[in-house]
Amino acid sequence: MERGKMAKVKVTAKIAAQEQLADGIYSMRIEVPQIASQAAAGQFVDLYSKDGSRLLPRPISLCGVDRENGTLRLVYRVAGAGTEEFSHLKAGDTIDVLGPLGNGFTLREGKKAFLIGGGIGIPPMLELAKELSFITGRENIQAVLGYRDSQMFLKEEFEQYGPVYVATEDGSFGAKGNVLDAIRENGLDAQVIYACGPTPMLRALKAYAGEQGMECWLSLEEKMACGVGACLACVCRSKEVDGHSHVHNKRVCKDGPVFLADEIEL
Repeated sequence: MERGKMAKVKVTAKIAAQEQLADGIYSMRIEVPQIASQAAAGQFVDLYSKDGSRLLPRPISLCGVDRENGTLRLVYRVAGAGTEEFSHLKAGDTIDVLGPLGNGFTLREGKKAFLIGGGIGIPPMLELAKELSFITGRENIQAVLGYRDSQMFLKEEFEQYGPVYVATEDGSFGAKGNVLDAIRENGLDAQVIYACGPTPMLRALKAYAGEQGMECWLSLEEKMACGVGACLACVCRSKEVDGHSHVHNKRVCKDGPVFLADEIEL
């Protein structure tokens, strides 16, 4: 099932709720029906600081989309002054939001899937799990999540959509190591991979998918500036020549963030 790109809008959203999930990890719900009505798993929004010295927005992936109530859930890590500012917002506060941005995941009905998230690449996989469960059933969904340690934010929420397998870098829970270690240790198999996380993880998954002959969709984590494809600050190497830049590049914010693994070089 293909999902096209929707018309983006910039609006002032009201904060519905915010809570801390783990050290430096926050979950924010915002009321933004204009965006929620058309957003899909794999897309993101830009959040704008109220500090005039910080002109560039911060891109945040969609962890949850509630079209009925017109809200989005954003789970993010505090990684600088902008996200630190966001972490202090509370219910009733407002924030400027641009979205939905980028392209979402292409859902494959009837295929057994790995939903793989590493670190702050875990949150966008939760909305994908929800959307996939409607079309393919929980029997075809396996979440494989990679954490630094036993602070496993969102793990219990994934469990409502299918079995969850965990890897931790320090070995404090699940397989010791990375997500591929968890796959191998548990003898798992699938027909398609959906993944989001740091580049070394995605590079390893692309190689694994190639060895196994699996379809593989990767959501790239890149620092962005404009968020709409104009500035070329977030390009990745591609096999095809980009019609905008006329070189072997793809703009992660506009052509992605989700790519078929064979389309890009990592």
